[in-house]
Amino acid sequence: MQVFERAMNSSVSGEGARAARLSVRNHDRDLAGLTYVYPVLSRRAGGVSIGINLNPNNACNWHCAYCQVPGLVRGKAPAIDLARLEDELHGFVDDLLHGDWMERFVPEGARVIRDIAFSGNGEPTSAVEFPEAVDRVARVREAFGLASAAVPLRLITNGSLMAQARVQEGVRRLAQAGGEVWFKVDGGSAAVIKRINGVRLEPAAVARNLACCAQLCPTWVQTCMFRWNGAAPTTGEIDAYLALLEAAGIDRLEGVLLYGIARPSMQPEAVHLAPLSAVELEAIGDRIEKKGLTVRVSP
Repeated sequence: MQVFERAMNSSVSGEGARAARLSVRNHDRDLAGLTYVYPVLSRRAGGVSIGINLNPNNACNWHCAYCQVPGLVRGKAPAIDLARLEDELHGFVDDLLHGDWMERFVPEGARVIRDIAFSGNGEPTSAVEFPEAVDRVARVREAFGLASAAVPLRLITNGSLMAQARVQEGVRRLAQAGGEVWFKVDGGSAAVIKRINGVRLEPAAVARNLACCAQLCPTWVQTCMFRWNGAAPTTGEIDAYLALLEAAGIDRLEGVLLYGIARPSMQPEAVHLAPLSAVELEAIGDRIEKKGLTVRVSP
């Protein structure tokens, strides 16, 4: 645990670090002082989510307008030090369960581990070591006797690399560990996908990747909706989004996690963005539910 102990001692050495607190608006991934592991107070998970960041180089193959990663660049994950990842996670989980980290940094009432999530500062499946990383994380969870039902493993992904055999193997291993996927779908037309996610991608390709993922592992669609230049998503845009989900297969999906903007974007496109009201998001959620999907709304 030497790597973990040195990092944690460094992270709490100043008054600023001691004063920092997690909140749904503060996702400071340097709070724990680690390379691959960071805590998040997740409004969707409802407690502390232990994040696994396989993109410490801030590189992603997408450029989402609402992304909160500062210094985001195009690219893929670097080589991952799997031993360090496992050491950091083991030490951090031990501190959460048996130390005083929760009391120092997490508000009362939220001091529970809700999940361990592959997310971070880019697309996690771009890491060559992604399948092995899943195994390492599952091993740590088992070592602490954390049941998969209570602390599931999650992959938060844009799904763009799902056709690759390596990624599919990682998703299979996630399923074997009782995990699930949160698959990003923010729009149903090529124009909206380009505007929001910064990539040229046809909806049919997204639907194929989503269907593939859902066949390998329980899969939720994760969707962020907001105003662009003051305008809410149009009826036509919602229709196209629903058509994409139908093309992937409604019966294959666990449901939709529909959420709005809670934290400021760190991208140049931030000037175009504004949140929808809770009523507006609920109305969109109602349309999705009418297609036969479970919907969880987080304004």
